[in-house]
Amino acid sequence: MKQRDQNKVTTLRYILAQLKNKEIDKKGELSDEEELVILRKIGKELKESIDAFRKGKREDLIAQYESQLKLLGTYLPQEISDEELKKEIGKIILDNKELYDKNPKVIIGIAMKQLKNKADPTRILKLLRTSELTNNE
Repeated sequence: MKQRDQNKVTTLRYILAQLKNKEIDKKGELSDEEELVILRKIGKELKESIDAFRKGKREDLIAQYESQLKLLGTYLPQEISDEELKKEIGKIILDNKELYDKNPKVIIGIAMKQLKNKADPTRILKLLRTSELTNNE
């Protein structure tokens, strides 16, 4: 902060404000999981903004928001690789074979609940929907 990196300071203030607002709404301290949910939500908002700015050809704002997203990423846990994610999903399918045989879509909810802190939900859904994964099981 002493380096006077205005973008970094602004981003960190925004993150802290979002966390504080959620604490006030909850009327108590946030758990680590709740904080991660808020950080991921902020990341999703930044990604959506970047996409909108790309469509509007606003290169100045794209660079600013990408640097904010990069900074936010330093505070989020590392996501697992696609290979590890496939293994985890395969394990969930095997553990819930009866449910999966009756209704394959049930696995989506189970996988989301178990893997939400390990990978981005869009990646989980994408892998679950690939016929390649379901055909291998």
